[in-house]
Amino acid sequence: MIFKIDIKSDQKNFLNRRGTALLKFFRDKKSLNKEVTQSLKDLHISLNNLQFEEFIADNDEIWHYNHKSSPDLLILNKIKIDKNLTVDYFRDYLAGLIPKLKGKGITHLQVDLPEYNEYSDIFKENQTFISSFIEGIYLGNYSFDVYKNEKKAVSKLTVNLEGKDQKILKRSISATGKIMDAVYFARDLSIEPAITLTPKELVARTRNSLRSANIKLTVFNKRELIKRKMGAILAVGSASVNEPYLMIIHYKPKAKAKKKIALVGKGVTYDSGGLSIKTTKQMIDMNADMSGASTVIGTIKAASAIELPVEIIGVIPAVENMVSGGSYKPGDIVRTASGKSIEVQDTDAEGRIILADALEYASNQKPDEIIDFATLTGAVIVALGEFLAGLFTQNEDLAERIISSGETTYERVWRMPFGNEFNSHVDSKIADVANLGRGYGGAITAGKFLERFVDDKIPWAHIDIAGCAIKHKYKNYTENYNTGFGVRLMVKYLSNL
Repeated sequence: MIFKIDIKSDQKNFLNRRGTALLKFFRDKKSLNKEVTQSLKDLHISLNNLQFEEFIADNDEIWHYNHKSSPDLLILNKIKIDKNLTVDYFRDYLAGLIPKLKGKGITHLQVDLPEYNEYSDIFKENQTFISSFIEGIYLGNYSFDVYKNEKKAVSKLTVNLEGKDQKILKRSISATGKIMDAVYFARDLSIEPAITLTPKELVARTRNSLRSANIKLTVFNKRELIKRKMGAILAVGSASVNEPYLMIIHYKPKAKAKKKIALVGKGVTYDSGGLSIKTTKQMIDMNADMSGASTVIGTIKAASAIELPVEIIGVIPAVENMVSGGSYKPGDIVRTASGKSIEVQDTDAEGRIILADALEYASNQKPDEIIDFATLTGAVIVALGEFLAGLFTQNEDLAERIISSGETTYERVWRMPFGNEFNSHVDSKIADVANLGRGYGGAITAGKFLERFVDDKIPWAHIDIAGCAIKHKYKNYTENYNTGFGVRLMVKYLSNL
């Protein structure tokens, strides 16, 4: 982390302290000149004419170092109300601001929250509005320096959110802090190099982090996988010296559960492509091929922390897809726990193979819904870029609720075509199903493969996060580190239940 962050909603005046920065937001409108003038007058601060005119006319942001009185640093932000303003604006802005304060001698940051009613056409509720500021602070403060020999000293930064509704503020600070702790954990897991985060280590870290009276962790080792005839997981893990596992994380709330939801996450802790080997360039980020698993783990960690009244069963197959004399091969027929057989046409389409056993297990738990997360295909990135995850389901209600939650948290999903005309694309002449589709629509056919292993009586959605989960130059909080995509989305979705 960049700072030791402490977020408060203290009504005491922070501005008389040394090393204080004040952040104020203004809407770009006709009364901007008057509002800025009055605000500066109240603070006994005078911008020079050039600063003032530039801010009013052109600049979206001004940093003013004040040598006469408090605060020491004044940051003015001008918000343009146009089609580009989204629910992610304040989150992304603060994620960019926090790192800029490093080394500036700032120990206190006061954020004057804008009035919610000015943005109620963008944000559905005040709590979501306030949470976006808090999330931005945490996202901007994230870093991963475990393997740096020389670590920079971490100073303390106290952030005071100044707003009218103290009740919502305090509740949001508490709940959002717990959720972001889970996002941090999910990001840590997906960034950890594969040399340390083996399937066994993923199990160990999950066990250590999810210690709670209302969470039970069950682990199937190789012997148990053989006993349960989970040939799909065993096949993909066959080449590695690090044995495969299946983790079942069962969260039962203290209160009566309103729903029972199964979350399934792809946990390939490293993907070389197997005998259908990847290039070095393709392999370099493949320690993050378990990001679906980290999303599920992070979601359950957050759900337990904020005591969501929803029962959750997390199912995570954890394997390495490596190369050796024991590798499974293109042309192999793999038998799954369901009894269905898979023709292996490409060992680099391994994620869907392990999910076959996981989805079968999840279906047998008879949940109300099943949602899986996986960095499954490059095809979804071709279709949607890094901006959106692909959503695949034939259940209208489930799709609408997931999409709505994604719009609220700005972890957005886009519903993809998923009609039955695609079923034949994964047919095999020598097995029940092939693990590779015929040519185009690769993200869709991958989903159609998964559908074969889900009880068709249970509402199910597949979310392909291949683009969104790995770092990308899109937002201030996605540029440097893997993103933990899906945790905030799922917590919101589950909260809505």
